[in-house]
Amino acid sequence: MMKAFFIERRSWIALFILLQALSIFIAYLDPVIPVRPVLYIVFLSSGLLILFLLYRYQQETRFYKSLRVWDSTLDRNSLAEAVSPFEKIIEESIIAQTEKLKQETSFSLKKVDEEKDELLSWIHEVKTPLTAMQLIIERLEDRNAKASLHYEWLRIHLLLDQQLHQKRLPFMENDLFIENTDLKAVLFSEMKTLQSWCMQKGIGFDVDLKVTTVLSDTKWLAFIIRQLLTNGVKYSNSTDIEIRSFERSGHAILEITDHGCGISARDLPRIFEKGFTSTMKHYDNKATGMGLYLAKKAAGPLNITIDARSMPGKGSTFSLVFPTRNDFTKLAGM
Repeated sequence: MMKAFFIERRSWIALFILLQALSIFIAYLDPVIPVRPVLYIVFLSSGLLILFLLYRYQQETRFYKSLRVWDSTLDRNSLAEAVSPFEKIIEESIIAQTEKLKQETSFSLKKVDEEKDELLSWIHEVKTPLTAMQLIIERLEDRNAKASLHYEWLRIHLLLDQQLHQKRLPFMENDLFIENTDLKAVLFSEMKTLQSWCMQKGIGFDVDLKVTTVLSDTKWLAFIIRQLLTNGVKYSNSTDIEIRSFERSGHAILEITDHGCGISARDLPRIFEKGFTSTMKHYDNKATGMGLYLAKKAAGPLNITIDARSMPGKGSTFSLVFPTRNDFTKLAGM
């Protein structure tokens, strides 16, 4: 800041030096004017100038220093009081821009909330005809048509479910109820939802649960498992998806293993990124790249560690490491 201060006043300093040099030059040329007193005056004047500049530096930079470290909350109280007329002009301009920015931000947030509420309302309204459509499909006698229609119905249902949970994610903490969750019941409920799709692709489930109860939120855990199972079914054909749970170091662990096309080593670190759909040429080019991303986001507030390992051409394994009760106690105490 000091460097900027002296650069700003370099023209005045240069003028002072020029005037002092002119005084010395005149005293040197004019024999009537003694040089030594003039040099003494120049020395005193220079000293007074330095003291004056240091004083003005403290006075004039206080406002600009506070402006430099002004936080992003746009709190005007954190700014130093404007003293000089130019500082007041700047302060008035900042206040006007801050108020405008706050109004625009408030309007944008209100608009986003309204759109979110409208979308959630629309999703809930669409579920009614979807339920009716499912009942109509169940009454069809043509098995091939029934299977095809049920598959398309399931795709719509899963996409709507993704959208619904994606909009709820920012407020997920307000919707959590951590309890001892029946892992077996959650798994079999999700497997039943995917039953027609699995039958169409010749996929079964090999389930081995050593741990049947975990500490989590039932609704959001079901959503995470739904994304992992959907991902496994999508990239598998005529193979079983293995599901097993066990305990390690006091933590319950759930592993879901498919024997599909697998994930390449270069893609594996990026599979939980938003919108990432893999660089491999999957036969399904309609992937949204949202399922694993949303699963990872939902796992965070639940204190669940989600990980993946894979071999291209052999399949993938997704692991969910559940927290202990002590982990949630520590989290609540932070």
